Amino acid sequence: MAQHSRKGAQFQAVTANRLADGIVVYLTAANEWSVSLQDADVAEGKEAAEALLARGQKFYVPDILVVDIYLFEVEKTDGGIRASSVREIIRQAGPTVRTDLGKQAEIDGVHA
Repeated sequence: MAQHSRKGAQFQAVTANRLADGIVVYLTAANEWSVSLQDADVAEGKEAAEALLARGQKFYVPDILVVDIYLFEVEKTDGGIRASSVREIIRQAGPTVRTDLGKQAEIDGVHA
């Protein structure tokens, strides 16, 4: 499983794609998959991150729920959890070619 974070990352979360529709999901403290990054369980430090990834992999059943589980770096801010990389920010928002589709359309109020 790929990792998309620096080796010295302080905070990390686990993400995957829901198999049924490809939507980006995040592992929660309740061992469920949420579409909201704000629901993600965040690990502090390397050992906690590895344990979090191992927990996520327990819920990886090929061809059932999710695919491509991996750790990625996040930041804790006053506004909540924020992805650190442009890659994860884009995955979180949805397609970049049509802003009238995906999650960004719902945020902008453009969603039909």
